[in-house]
Amino acid sequence: MKRLVGFLLLFSGLYSPLMAQTKATLTINNPSAMERANAVVAVSWNNITARYPKIDTANFKVINVLTKKEVPFQLERRGQASVQNLLVQVSVKAKGNVQLSVVPGKPAPIVKKTYGRYVPERFDDFAWENDKVAFRMYGKALEARKDNAYGIDVWVKRTTNLIINKWYKINDYHRDNGDGMDYYSVGLTLGAGDIAPIVKDSIVFPLNYHYWKVLDNGPLRTTFELGYDAWNVAGKSVKVTKTISLDAGSHMNKIEAAYTYDGDVLPLAVGIVKRKEAGTILMDEKQGIMGYWEPQHGEDGITGVATIVTDEKLSMGTDKSHLLTRTASNNKKPVVYYNGSAWSKANEITTAQAWFNYLNSFKKQLEQPLKVSVQ
Repeated sequence: MKRLVGFLLLFSGLYSPLMAQTKATLTINNPSAMERANAVVAVSWNNITARYPKIDTANFKVINVLTKKEVPFQLERRGQASVQNLLVQVSVKAKGNVQLSVVPGKPAPIVKKTYGRYVPERFDDFAWENDKVAFRMYGKALEARKDNAYGIDVWVKRTTNLIINKWYKINDYHRDNGDGMDYYSVGLTLGAGDIAPIVKDSIVFPLNYHYWKVLDNGPLRTTFELGYDAWNVAGKSVKVTKTISLDAGSHMNKIEAAYTYDGDVLPLAVGIVKRKEAGTILMDEKQGIMGYWEPQHGEDGITGVATIVTDEKLSMGTDKSHLLTRTASNNKKPVVYYNGSAWSKANEITTAQAWFNYLNSFKKQLEQPLKVSVQ
């Protein structure tokens, strides 16, 4: 009977082998000469469902074909109701590849490695982190206070655990209780890699963010939006929305800053606040890499900060307070760049050269991304 039904469906043109397929095979290829360790890779969900149409989003798992072990994954929605991508975390040898199988079954619990949230109990902070680093930005409620600040703040950490909720709860994060601390000073600057319009040699800061939206929240990638009210930039009304993503295992955020204004070009600066004491600086205009290994902060250690801007027409320099990368926005087309940090006492990146090596490697990975095919 089954053979007869299959024959009739095939004869009528309604049957396709893909309709009966109960798995999809992913091949992730590394074209570069660098090993990719614990990389988060996005696979188009449409490409998966084209091969595995009846996949149940609540009942599937991802298996490494060679090791037979489960692979951590996340369904990325980017704020949409429908799934946009399957995120997987894999290690791929240089010039090598990894094959994964998407099959039915209940997945093993996945350790949450990224997280972010709005923090109304601390003057509208927005804080986010992964298993390496943590950051925060400042909201509307802080604007009326004397301790107001503008740019991106760094929370150094030396644990793979997520610490945001714990630190806000105990309210004692300005000293190291074993897993890190907040000693980074932002003030009325761009902090650790924020972006703002620049008119001649003056940065025109917006007020703090007034709108937030979480698009995805782990376990492998956290993405959120921060929106800013319009402000005056040399007679123009300017608005910006920043979309920020942080992947598990990475020291770097991806930031997409979408500006709206009247006109064609808006000059912008991506900046890192300088310290009074001498630090170690990398300003590589060709690669778009601006790295800073700060001076020693007493017993607290050293913070490394960096930005990577991919615009080919950028320029670099300094003002009284910042290291600056100058770029520009075309109206309504987001400016995409990266910012991040490291801490000497986390015992992973402990010198300026190690930090700059990491940044160069990260830039090469952007230029030679992992490639995915679905069968």
